[in-house]
Amino acid sequence: QVQLVESGGGLVETGGSLRLSCAANGDTRIINAIGWYRQAPGEQRALVAQVTNFGSTNYAESVKGRFTISRDNVNYTAYLQMNNLKPEDTAFYHCHAAGWYGDIWGQGTQVTVSS
Repeated sequence: QVQLVESGGGLVETGGSLRLSCAANGDTRIINAIGWYRQAPGEQRALVAQVTNFGSTNYAESVKGRFTISRDNVNYTAYLQMNNLKPEDTAFYHCHAAGWYGDIWGQGTQVTVSS
């Protein structure tokens, strides 16, 4: 089994930066891709960014050019560097791993961007 442990998040002003971390513990061989989804109040959860085992990345259009996802393959930790944050980035961010046996979710962390 795999557990995802998140850190980072918090409150930041518009234009500021934050970095989220997601450490995967357990049998990480079963993970094909890792990334983040976010959910704002009244909205559905949506993909923010993802990186595959081959290093391919995928970003939501709204974060392209501002967010960067990376991965430390030694410690199996993924990072989401978020720059030039906007109030519309305010949401609950969940780490997600696509595994052999289905989806794996972290506990989530709140990101709030004040205007």
